[in-house]
Amino acid sequence: MKIARISATPLAVPARVQLFGLDRTITLSVCLVEIETGEGLIGHGLTAIADHRVVAAMIREVVAPALTGEDALAHERLWERMYWLLSPRGQTGFASHAMAAVDIALWDLKGKKLGQPLWRLLGGARDKVPVYATFGLAVYDRAQLVEAAKLWVSQGHRRLKMVVADQALKRRDTPRPLAEVILEDAARVRAVREAVGPGIELYIDANCCLDQYHALRLARMVEECDISFFEEPLTHNDVRLMADMRRQTRIPLAAGQHEGLAFRFRDMLVANAVDVVQPNVIASGGYTQCLRIAGLAAAFNVPIANGGAWTHHNMHLLGGLANGTLVEYNYVDTLCCEQLFPGLEKPADGWLTLPQAPGLGFEPDAARVRELARRDGRH
Repeated sequence: MKIARISATPLAVPARVQLFGLDRTITLSVCLVEIETGEGLIGHGLTAIADHRVVAAMIREVVAPALTGEDALAHERLWERMYWLLSPRGQTGFASHAMAAVDIALWDLKGKKLGQPLWRLLGGARDKVPVYATFGLAVYDRAQLVEAAKLWVSQGHRRLKMVVADQALKRRDTPRPLAEVILEDAARVRAVREAVGPGIELYIDANCCLDQYHALRLARMVEECDISFFEEPLTHNDVRLMADMRRQTRIPLAAGQHEGLAFRFRDMLVANAVDVVQPNVIASGGYTQCLRIAGLAAAFNVPIANGGAWTHHNMHLLGGLANGTLVEYNYVDTLCCEQLFPGLEKPADGWLTLPQAPGLGFEPDAARVRELARRDGRH
């Protein structure tokens, strides 16, 4: 099954959030990849949370010429070839995103060729996965946040995640002392816990936007709220500092959603820095790389969970593997994906049923993709 064509389409996808008096459009950067074989079979891949134009250029100019004519089923060989082309000295960033999008498309092709959904090819551990809903956006005020939590619980969700830190370190050029940011965070977390009661699992996510002092201080202020994990509390996912923080808080730590190479997860595990590792197939090198990361985690008896969302691509990994656990259902990312992939499965009572259709189990809306590409100045 030879690769005949690889294309990459960069898209800026608008997601309009209209809840609780809030009306705001958030634009997400997405790159769609399409791989066609000589026999006419087509696979699709995706990456996000990186500049869509840069990733598309890498795939078009570097990856496509190198992989055209190769066997589309040889995902290990093709992943290694991409690695040595794009990150020969262990760089991550855009290289890992580009490899992820292409690798996902190759696995989609494999599933279609073999007539099997990806979660079954990846191991078939379970046919549905538990979901945690990221409901707590930083743009909500405290009252809106409480109403959002109640809404998601009323829809059957028993696991909720909210953002903390409000991009604190990223926005150091604004006059916002970190002490004030985390004091408000603590009040928001307590308000949500009081609103939803003790029977709901609650997670928090700082998106790598705190230093150790303030992350640890926040953790201590909200320990009484029974937090199920604190995701990416520290800038750079600093392994040494996370290991030190983990020894000083009762809250489990999770990290890894945008780490691009397996050795970063190895370092976290060896240092006892995390309780949960979070490879994301759309950023961590695709399924080929995430299988390696999951194997590392299994050797340390540590579970993997999805962080960084893109639910319907990651559900296959978490459903396929025995140490797979939670899939993130992010409201904003879901608004984006529903525009690109019509008919996506929705969670019911906090669980997402995995598809029986081959490959990813869903296809992009070609007309919508063309429309968004024209808006972005491409035809």
